[in-house]
Amino acid sequence: MFGKLDSPSVRNDYSGPAGLRTLSPGDEARSNIKENAIIGRSSAFRRVLSLVEIVAFGDSTVLLLGETGTGKELLARAVHNLSLRKNQPFVKVNCAAIPLDLLESELFGHERGAFTGAITQKMGRFELADHGTLFLDEIGDIPLTLQPKLLRVLQEREFERLGSTRTQKVDVRIVAATHRDLEGMILNGHFRSDLYYRLNVFPVVVPPLRERPEDVPLLVQYFVHAAARKLNKIIDSISVETMEALTRYEWPGNVRELENVVERAVILSKEPVLRIPNQALRSRIPCGHDHERPQALADVEREHIVATLKETGGRLSGPQGAASLLGVNRSTLYFRMKKLGINRYT
Repeated sequence: MFGKLDSPSVRNDYSGPAGLRTLSPGDEARSNIKENAIIGRSSAFRRVLSLVEIVAFGDSTVLLLGETGTGKELLARAVHNLSLRKNQPFVKVNCAAIPLDLLESELFGHERGAFTGAITQKMGRFELADHGTLFLDEIGDIPLTLQPKLLRVLQEREFERLGSTRTQKVDVRIVAATHRDLEGMILNGHFRSDLYYRLNVFPVVVPPLRERPEDVPLLVQYFVHAAARKLNKIIDSISVETMEALTRYEWPGNVRELENVVERAVILSKEPVLRIPNQALRSRIPCGHDHERPQALADVEREHIVATLKETGGRLSGPQGAASLLGVNRSTLYFRMKKLGINRYT
């Protein structure tokens, strides 16, 4: 086995910048990895944290570049928390998640009657972030028609709400992030070069998880503790085969994918030692050929549930039922079976 999971504690996992502390995987004081924990001791990740600490104390615009799921929002929060603005608002907006016709209002606000449905005055994210930090996630998805207004507020620190002629002044520090190739978008006419240069004051490239495999065991242990605590299960060790396979896998979905895989493994685990079936592990390990894709996680879960149902003859309840063997409630198992299209007697 890989050994016992670290006991709940906080410690430095690398001798990097003093202002940024990594966590031991079992830190009970940190309840939400997405908001609080920065885990990593690889040289690639340490370089990123060093840059974050250097730029945080100023007011320069920061552009975080990296694949989806690499933890760019965590780093944006670190920039804010290490800055002189740490006691002021940290406001985030996902530019890709808000419809085009609503994004301008979300960013800059609107007056009552500015458009159909504007029944009250509304403050935008820039106003809400005044004197603090505004995190513009997925900045590469902002519409071309809205980019000039964004450029103006970055340059002049002023704007007007929709439906108003009154100019608003704001003091906001901008941290932006994207997984897109902004320079390529400029060449294709999809992103303004002047806006890019205004954003690209201090770029930080966040490495994908496949480029820092030594961080995988730390992340796995942290996610195991978090999932076990949430699900009220006891997982005190991880098999060495499972850990080696998870470390070898290239994680196209990065840390977010790893978190999901670990949580589902904890859900399905029926003993204190976390294991993923060997067949499932092999199916997720890249074979070195681009045309061979890893097995989908839903398929892995489906196979595991089906195998357990065959073992119990389709029985869900009771001490030797599938729910008990999988370590989940009968209702939870039934929900997963329905979602995955599993017949208990197949």
